[in-house]
Amino acid sequence: MHDRQMNISLNPTHEQFVLSEIGSGKYANADEVIAAALQLLKEQKEYTLWVNDTRQKVEVGLAEIERGDVLDTEVVINQLKGKLHQKREAQT
Repeated sequence: MHDRQMNISLNPTHEQFVLSEIGSGKYANADEVIAAALQLLKEQKEYTLWVNDTRQKVEVGLAEIERGDVLDTEVVINQLKGKLHQKREAQT
C-alpha cells in the first residue's frame, strides 16, 4: 500500500458536515470522517451488487416455478437430511 496523500476540496456544506462530525467527538480529524464515508460507500456498492444478484436469482426461481420445475418440500428436506448425515459420518 502506498502512503500517497490526496488533497481534496469540499463544498461548504460538506466541509461543515465534516467539521460537525469532528466537533461531536466521534472522529478525531477529517481523515477519519472521510475514511468512514468511503467505507459506507464501499458497503453500499457491495449491498447494491448483492441486491441485484438476489433479484436475478429470484427471477430465475419464479420462472422455474411458472414452468413447474419445482421439487416437493419433503424431497428437499430429505435430501438435506441425507447430506447432513453424510457430513456427520465423515467427521467421525
